[in-house]
Amino acid sequence: MRIAVTGSIATDHLMSFSGKFSDQLVADQLDHVSLSFLVEELDIRRGGVAANISFALGRMGLSPILVGAVGHDFGDYRSWLDRHGVDTKSVHVSEEKHTARFLCTTDTTQNQIASFYAGAMSEAREIELQTVADRVGQLDLVVVAPNDPEAMLRHTEECRQRGLTFAADISQQLAIMPGEDVRKLVDGASYLFTNEYESSLLLKHTGWTTDEVLDRVGSWVTTYGGQGVRIESKHHEPVQVKAIPEVKEVEPTGVGDAFRAGFLWGLSWNLSLERSAQVGCVLASIVLETVGPQEYPLDRADFSDRAARAYGNDAAAEIESKLRV
Repeated sequence: MRIAVTGSIATDHLMSFSGKFSDQLVADQLDHVSLSFLVEELDIRRGGVAANISFALGRMGLSPILVGAVGHDFGDYRSWLDRHGVDTKSVHVSEEKHTARFLCTTDTTQNQIASFYAGAMSEAREIELQTVADRVGQLDLVVVAPNDPEAMLRHTEECRQRGLTFAADISQQLAIMPGEDVRKLVDGASYLFTNEYESSLLLKHTGWTTDEVLDRVGSWVTTYGGQGVRIESKHHEPVQVKAIPEVKEVEPTGVGDAFRAGFLWGLSWNLSLERSAQVGCVLASIVLETVGPQEYPLDRADFSDRAARAYGNDAAAEIESKLRV
C-alpha cells in the first residue's frame, strides 16, 4: 500500500526557565514589554505532523512517501528519515526559507511563551500530487495532515479530481480555518481523524450535525485520550476500542500522530478497523512514555505484549504476524 503523507515538517526547540514568567512582568508596563530569560535546558526535537506519521510508518516496516516543504537546513533531518524507511524524494526544498520551527520556553509553573515560524511550509501549496504519483507509480492513500492551509485545500481538491483516496486530519488547523474551508477538507474523505475537542470544533465550524458529517466521509475516527477510540460510519456499526491501560505518561507530543500511523499501518495490512485502531493505541502508548515524537524505542516483543494485555492473545498474534520492526 503506497501511502503519501502530506503536512508539516518542523523542528521543535524546547527550553526550560527555572523561574516564573509572572515574577518578571510588571502590571503597569505590559504595553511595552522587553524581557530576556536565561534558560537552563534546550531540547531540539524532530517533529511536524507529516514527518511524525511517516517516521512511525517507516519504523513499522512500510515505505511512506513524505510530502511537504522544507529549507536547505533539512539535510540531517532528511538523513534521519531516510534511515528509518521514509521516502523523502517528494519533499520540496525552498530556495529562500528555513524549515518550520516551533520555539517554546516553559517556566516552573508550566506556563509557556512560544513562537511558530512557518517558513518553508508556506511553499507546500506549490506541490502537485500527480507528480508524486507519477514518480512512485500509484498512490493508494493520501493523508492530508496539518500544513499550510492553502496546501491542505489544494491536496484535497486534487485528490477529489483525480479520484485518489484520502484521509482528512485537520487537527490544530481547525482553530484558524473558516467553516467553508473545513467543509472542503472533510467532504469526500475516506477517513476523518479528530480528537474529542476537535470533533466538537469541527461541528461548530461546519455547521453540520454528526449525521451530516457521516454522510460525507467513509469513517470518522475520534480519539478520546485515556478513554480510547470510537469509529463511526453510515456503512458499519460503531467500533469502540479501549486505550492501553497503565501507561506511564511522560510527554504527550506526537501521541495523536502515532495513533494515526498505527491505524494506517493496520489498514495497509487489510486488518479490520477494530484491529487497526488497536495497533494505533499500542503505538500511541509507546510514544506517550517517551520524550520526543520520534525518539521512542520499538520492540516486537514489547509491542505484542502491550496488545495482548489490552486486547487479548488473538489480537496480539494477528498484529505480531504482520510486524516488521
